[in-house]
Amino acid sequence: MNLDILNIEIQEFINANLKSDISNLLLKGVSFDGIETKSIIEQIEAKKRCEKKLPTWFNAANIYYPNKLNIEQTSSEITAKYKANLVSGKSLIDLTGGLGVDAYYFSKQIENVIHCEINTELSDIAKHNYKALNVSNITCKNDSGIEVLKELDQHFDWIYIDPSRRDDSKKKVFLISDCTPNVKTFQTLFLKYAKHVMIKTSPLLDISATLSDLKHTKEIHVVALNNEVKELLWVLERNYEGNVIIKTVNLQKDKIQNFEFHFENETITNPNYSEPLTYLYEPNSAILKAGAFNSISEQLELNKLHKHSHLYTSDVLVDFPGRRFKIEKKLAFNKKAFAKEKISKANVTTRNFPLTVGDIRKKLKIKDGGSVYVFFTTDLNDEKIILVCSKI
Repeated sequence: MNLDILNIEIQEFINANLKSDISNLLLKGVSFDGIETKSIIEQIEAKKRCEKKLPTWFNAANIYYPNKLNIEQTSSEITAKYKANLVSGKSLIDLTGGLGVDAYYFSKQIENVIHCEINTELSDIAKHNYKALNVSNITCKNDSGIEVLKELDQHFDWIYIDPSRRDDSKKKVFLISDCTPNVKTFQTLFLKYAKHVMIKTSPLLDISATLSDLKHTKEIHVVALNNEVKELLWVLERNYEGNVIIKTVNLQKDKIQNFEFHFENETITNPNYSEPLTYLYEPNSAILKAGAFNSISEQLELNKLHKHSHLYTSDVLVDFPGRRFKIEKKLAFNKKAFAKEKISKANVTTRNFPLTVGDIRKKLKIKDGGSVYVFFTTDLNDEKIILVCSKI
């Protein structure tokens, strides 16, 4: 960590070149004494990535940025705020602090936060940035979070951990037992020192399989940002043995879509089925990841088109955590029937259908875009159908 990068002239250069071509900058080099061109380029690249993801950091003065990989791996401010709203109390320890975005937002809800980071430079960067952001209730410790937890030997209201999903060769891993630290191994230790534990994992993790690895799970939060699932949050509570509640959230610019259900009830819930009615509903990505296919049908009193289609329909329009459409026409899937509709441009979606969107566009000569939405799916009679819709 070279604090000379924070000199006014260098900071002005970084800000002036946020939109410059990096290749050209590397070729030209920079003329600041004691600072390598590479170091300044790294600051430019990292800061650029923070403009939308970490606007508080981007807009603050004297912020020192880690390499762009650390920026990619950190939580966005939006998802960090969501996590912070799940905790309360006097003390929290973040065992894998990283750049410190999650700890920053936890500090707004918790009186005293400990940020653990084994990487010395990253720990120093987080400590420096907290000072620049006027945060005084976070203590940074440059050590393994597990070791800090053992050494402190004290009770916390919450333990938070975001285990590394990369192995020693920097390749991504997906099983919870392959992450570092291995939370499957250490979960008993965590619950010894805190009543509540929150674990952040990859959105690719299999929920059912992971539940068998994590004991005392009370809640699972499936967090999507603008309909892209970003993370799974596992909330463990000491001695908890009840049903697991899955809470899905889709964080959007103008609204938040929420839906929750009991994991154990999903397989015993029997939805109703019907032909397409007046309205069509497509669940958001968080619900699809959570597998709430039957629960959403039951709770919102909607009919499914087919067991595996995961599209829903009704005659009365309801509020829905996903996209809503008015069905204008139902067609059998064949080229001649579709040609009569004279649709040359449309937004195409497939659900439980043998062809890809690309195959369909080529076969039926449909360009992308426009105000028409066309769903290619399978109905309750196992017939391939086309639903021509308008978006609500």
